[in-house]
Amino acid sequence: MSDSGLSSPSPLPPLPAADRPETAARLRDAFLGASFTADGLLDLLGAPAYAALARSETVPALRATRGDTPLELLVRLFLLQQPVPHARVADVLPVDDCLAGGWLTAAGTDEVAAAVDVRPYGGPEGEDWFIVSDLGCAVGGAGGIGSREEGVVLGVGGASTTLAGLTVRTPVAAALDLGTGSGIQALHATRHATRVTATDVNPRALHITALTLALSGAPAADLREGSLYAPVPDGETYDLIVSNPPFVISPGARLTYRDGGMGGDDLCSTLVRQTGERLNEGGFAHFLANWQHVAGEEWQDRLRGWVPRGCDAWIVQREVQDVTQYAELWLRDAGDHRADPAAYQALYDAWLDEFEARKVKAVGFGWITLRRTASAEPTVTVEEWPHPVEQPLGETVLAHFARLDYLREHDDAALLEAHFKLAAEVVQEQVGLPGAEDPEHVVLRQHRGMRRATKVDTVGAGFAGVCDGSLSAGRILDAIAQLVGEDPVLLRDRTPAQIRLLVEQGFLEPV
Repeated sequence: MSDSGLSSPSPLPPLPAADRPETAARLRDAFLGASFTADGLLDLLGAPAYAALARSETVPALRATRGDTPLELLVRLFLLQQPVPHARVADVLPVDDCLAGGWLTAAGTDEVAAAVDVRPYGGPEGEDWFIVSDLGCAVGGAGGIGSREEGVVLGVGGASTTLAGLTVRTPVAAALDLGTGSGIQALHATRHATRVTATDVNPRALHITALTLALSGAPAADLREGSLYAPVPDGETYDLIVSNPPFVISPGARLTYRDGGMGGDDLCSTLVRQTGERLNEGGFAHFLANWQHVAGEEWQDRLRGWVPRGCDAWIVQREVQDVTQYAELWLRDAGDHRADPAAYQALYDAWLDEFEARKVKAVGFGWITLRRTASAEPTVTVEEWPHPVEQPLGETVLAHFARLDYLREHDDAALLEAHFKLAAEVVQEQVGLPGAEDPEHVVLRQHRGMRRATKVDTVGAGFAGVCDGSLSAGRILDAIAQLVGEDPVLLRDRTPAQIRLLVEQGFLEPV
């Protein structure tokens, strides 16, 4: 795709040295001493200005940092990219080390400026972490994204935190972060993996990942350059694989951080298909992905075809955009809407031409989780759930696959002998006309995890309501049959399917 009419991207600036761990350690100590942390930022800026940063709006934060405290100085320097007086910085940071190590650069005769974005980030157990990215490219950084520089490395966005929240966090021997970017997934993995490998096609991303880990006080990772599984030798396997890949379906590979360089959704498809042989037994893989909705094809069938043999899968579509919305989103992401109108129109046309040629009518976004299984009949669940969920979801994901194992091991007869209890924070809603003797339908609704809602009949609602683990499912059904005057044999025959669904969706938990 031509960039005709667009301004040429400026060369990316040099990065701080990654081979000076002592400088990173001193810088980290200075940050902590000044409360340059996620909690410190919220206290300083207040909720409105803090939220505005996440929208790449900096005016409220600039107004909140007009004082002269060490924290205000660090926010202006590393988050807002404002030059600050050299003498004042020297009171807060090891300024000579930072200049020699490339964290700071001289700005005029008596000021210094940051060489990279540094954003405080709170870990899941309250850890004080710091995510490094290119200038202006931290979410909440000075300029937002809007960059056309090919090798630019972004900070932490909504996709990054979504993936981190989805990931199962059981202790593992080996974890792999494919397409590491600024290193946020690798950083999370260092908490529960003995060995962490991080790969990226962009060597600048690997450099920044090393800086993120060092500045966060985390162990170093094994950093490898290459696309997808190319840096991973045959036979090398992992207990956990995570990837927020460059999944954007675009007519070309302009921006390394988002454009995969393959046609359509082939990059995501290839990544998922190649994962099965890289996972150890029981290992998990978590991906974010885009997929095409092609005319004459069910999107669910398309995704089922991606799942490798020997893997259970849980695929959730969270959002769908028509091709015009999708093109506009990513043209704005690169700042193309601010270019010459004729050039913008040409780019927009190129995106729509590509979709038309592929008969793509919409693009879906969602999560893909794989688990390597020894089962002769792996389970593949593909669903649409655009509603709010409760993050982090790692425990919910782990429980989902545990329930799959349980249901595989229990036929209908075994389900009737089993004991169940109602999951925590499930409520019942009855919907019907005012004054009606019976509701039109009954809904069970979760307030945790996926926050699902499902319709049940009166038997299903009554069954779920008395499940406390003390009686078997069969005995509960016998009591319900006697209460409603129904043949208990017929009720036992028709109810296991509903029990199976309630267990699969997490409304009922086996005791």
